[in-house]
Amino acid sequence: MMDTRIEAVPPISRADAELLAATEYQRLAGQLRTLPATDWTRPTDCSLWDVRAMAGHCVGMLSDFTSLRSMVKRVLAATRAAKAEGRVMIDAMTALQVADNAGLTTDELIAAIEKRGPAAARWRAGAPAILKAMPMKENVDGHPETWRLGYLFDTILTRDPWMHRVDISRATGRDLVLTPDHDGRIVADVVAEWARRHGQHFVLELTGPAGGRFVAGDDGEQITLDAVEFCRILSGRAPGHGLLTQQVPF
Repeated sequence: MMDTRIEAVPPISRADAELLAATEYQRLAGQLRTLPATDWTRPTDCSLWDVRAMAGHCVGMLSDFTSLRSMVKRVLAATRAAKAEGRVMIDAMTALQVADNAGLTTDELIAAIEKRGPAAARWRAGAPAILKAMPMKENVDGHPETWRLGYLFDTILTRDPWMHRVDISRATGRDLVLTPDHDGRIVADVVAEWARRHGQHFVLELTGPAGGRFVAGDDGEQITLDAVEFCRILSGRAPGHGLLTQQVPF
């Protein structure tokens, strides 16, 4: 396995963002289509959601980001709900998404992902630069951060369904479709952000189809584990030690 210097991992471009998002929605729909009825009620690593609720969230999230109007409408509704309920806005937003799609059949949920996914990928990638430059407040592992909307559009909103596809695979015990060109690109971007956030030297060997060997500096901490498990740890879904305590948003 060849070493990849962390500084050589390219940032996600506009073209990358659209292709990754479109492919991820396609894979999510394909995964859901294979599930028998009994799998839709299985609990997931997101304790409030079973597989069906998680699919409802995914449909809601991609639908909310198919136009400026839909995005603003959801943000305003979630902000009002968060203030009324005394919780953070993103939790209010995801709860609204699940509730909005609770009446859909499983076939309708899958069809919505297939139909709206390409539109969401195009709109997010093609959003005006002035919109992508707008700041937003977020919280990562208890620490407040200021993001640009471009980071949300190009990165987070693709990592989110990717991680939920992992959640669904674990919940149902079914194989997860992984390829180096798609999943490996998402994982490499996660590694690069993780490296920027902690700033330490390391040698990271990630196994599996989405893995690779990443190096920063010299004589750093050596870590070897499965690529998907690495992302689960960084997302807060599993415990980590040493440099793996540094979380990355998904």
